[in-house]
Amino acid sequence: MILLRNILHGNSRTDILIEEGRIKRIGPVTEISPGTETVDCSGKAVIPGFVNTHTHAAMILLRGIHEDLNLYDWLNNIWKIEAKLDQDFIYWSTKAACLEMIRSGTTTFNDQYWFCPHARLAAIEMGLRPVVSFIFLDSNNPEMARKQRDACQRLYERTLSWGEESQFAVSIHSVYTVCEENILWANQFALDHGLKVHLHLSETRKENEDCRRNHGGLSPTEYFDSLGIWGPHVIAAHCLHLSDEDVRILGSHRVNCVHNIHSNLKLASGFQFRYNELRDAGANVCLGTDGASSANDMDMLQHMKSAAIMQKAWRADPLAMPLDQLMDCATEHGARALGIDSGVIREGAWADLSLIDLDSTYFLSPGSITANLVYAAGSRAISSVMARGRWVMRDHVIPSEQEILAAARRVVSQI
Repeated sequence: MILLRNILHGNSRTDILIEEGRIKRIGPVTEISPGTETVDCSGKAVIPGFVNTHTHAAMILLRGIHEDLNLYDWLNNIWKIEAKLDQDFIYWSTKAACLEMIRSGTTTFNDQYWFCPHARLAAIEMGLRPVVSFIFLDSNNPEMARKQRDACQRLYERTLSWGEESQFAVSIHSVYTVCEENILWANQFALDHGLKVHLHLSETRKENEDCRRNHGGLSPTEYFDSLGIWGPHVIAAHCLHLSDEDVRILGSHRVNCVHNIHSNLKLASGFQFRYNELRDAGANVCLGTDGASSANDMDMLQHMKSAAIMQKAWRADPLAMPLDQLMDCATEHGARALGIDSGVIREGAWADLSLIDLDSTYFLSPGSITANLVYAAGSRAISSVMARGRWVMRDHVIPSEQEILAAARRVVSQI
C-alpha cells in the first residue's frame, strides 16, 4: 500500500490511499497498515496520468531524419528506413519512447507500429500500459492482404496469454493503404474478439480527394460508413478534413476521434480540427502525439497547450477548448476510448497518477494550477509518476535510464 499524505487534489489537500494498484480511499487516512509506504506530498499536487491515444512509439529513433516534407513525401522516405528495422530496434526504441512518456506524465499509450509483441514487452517492463496492434497495410496487393489476415490470426492467438497490463488491437492503416476486403475482415475480426480498431482518417485533403475519386464521390468517413466500420470500438486518428456530414456520422456512431495537433501542423496537413462540432455531435475527442519522427515530441502537455491555443486562434474565440475539457481529452476520454478504468482520480480507479512539484515560479500565483501547468510549467514540473499503483519515476529518476540510452544508441547506429 502507498499513502500520498496531504496532496493537493483539485482545490483542497487530502490523502490518497493506494492498494493493489487502485485508489482505495480519497480523504483523511487515520489508520495506516504496517508496511504502508507513506509519502509526504505537502508541496505537491496530483493529476491523472495522461492517455496518449495515437502514437508510433518506436519512431522516436527516427526523429529529425526527414524534415520539411509533406506527408506523402515523408511517408515514402520513412517506409524505406522501416524496411530495415527489426525486433531489437523496436524493443529498445520503445523503451526510449517510454522514458519520454514517463517524464511527461503519460501512463497509457495506444501504439501502432511493427513487431508489436516486442513493443508491448518493452512498455510493460517500463511499467506503462500499452495498447499494441497488428497493422493491416497491404498496398492493395491481394497476396499480401491474404498473408496479413493469416498473420493477424496467428498473432491474436499468441495474445490470449497476455495479462490485463496490456491490450491487443487491430489497425487498419488508412483508406489508401488497405484493400476493401481487408478493411471488412479486420473490422469483423475485431468485433468478433472484442478488440479495438485503430486507424488514420482524413489526415490530408489529398486523402479525401483520392478517396472521392476512387469510391464514387465518398469521403473516407462516408466510405468507411458504407462498409459498416464505425462504432465506439474505433479509434480514428487525425480526423482533420471533415465535412458536416462526416462529423455527423462520426458523432452518431460514438467514434473516438484523436487530435494530433503537432503532426498536423508540422507536416502542413492542416490546423482546423473541428473539436466543438465533434464534441457536440457525440464523438469522444481524445489527444495523441503521433510519432516523434513527424511531430518530434511525445510530451502530452506540449500537445495540450498547442491544441488549446490553436482552437482559440482559428475560431477567434478565447473560450474555445477550456481547460477542464482539454484535461478530459488528455486523460478520461482516452481511457474511455481504450476501455480502461483510468484517466480519473476517484476511488476504485487504477492509480495512474502524476505528482506536480509546486515549488517553482510557475505556481507562485493564485491562478489555476491546471492553467499554470499546461501553459507555463509543462512537464518539467512532473516529479513522480505512478502507473497501476507502481512508481515508474520517483523524484525525476527512472530506473535503468542510462542502460536504455546506451542500447538505443547501439540499435540506431545499425541502420
